[in-house]
Amino acid sequence: MSAGIGSADGGKTARLYRMVMDKHVCPYGTKSKWLLEREGFVVEDNWLTTREQTNAFKAEHGVATTPQAFIGGRRIGGYSELRAYFGRSDATDDETSYTPVIAVFAVGAALAITLSLYVFEAAFTVRTAEWFVAFSMAMLAMLKLQDVEQFSTMFVGYDLLGQRWVPYAYAYPFLEAGAAVLMAGRQLPWLSIPIALTIGTIGTVSVFYAVYIQKRSIKCACVGGSGNVPLGFVSLTENLAMVGMGIWMLLRPAV
Repeated sequence: MSAGIGSADGGKTARLYRMVMDKHVCPYGTKSKWLLEREGFVVEDNWLTTREQTNAFKAEHGVATTPQAFIGGRRIGGYSELRAYFGRSDATDDETSYTPVIAVFAVGAALAITLSLYVFEAAFTVRTAEWFVAFSMAMLAMLKLQDVEQFSTMFVGYDLLGQRWVPYAYAYPFLEAGAAVLMAGRQLPWLSIPIALTIGTIGTVSVFYAVYIQKRSIKCACVGGSGNVPLGFVSLTENLAMVGMGIWMLLRPAV
């Protein structure tokens, strides 16, 4: 197949070199092929089936990694460079992204609604709201629990109690997860309600002080260390929701 941008049938063509070995198929190579085809290219798919073949290719073209894509005789690069070439660049580490939070709240709402439909045959009930808060709390806690060490480092940067007593920063995601699980089933309210009210109140005061009094611009630890969500409205909402849930269950012990 021609290495040029046009082919005999008038379509666009591209050459791709990627590792396809018995025990390793490069995932970025697979995604590069998919991306090129999605953009309307006929792909000349060249497999590098041995380590020696791969090393020889990299030496020949002066590149450090594979896959490598060529369009119109010009080397574009690997998967990230292809995404940039087609205007699909990912957000950088310095860019703000609310995607993790949106995903958590969307899934939490969907779970709450479907469960309410199953139990009460109605999408929106009092329990829907309770489950939404509890499920969202649980998923946010799960994100924190992926790397408690990194979470705690971010957390002590603004949490007033965490700055004075570091063990609280390590305990926080476990406390949030425990309260969420218990509240979802309305179990042990004598334990879940005080936990939610305590950590929610401390969190609300801490976030308000850091963002609105000190005017600081820092990352929020609400989704653990995996995202770049700015400290502010999201974290404040998370903490206020915990406080609100605690007060609600205190006033209405059974629904």
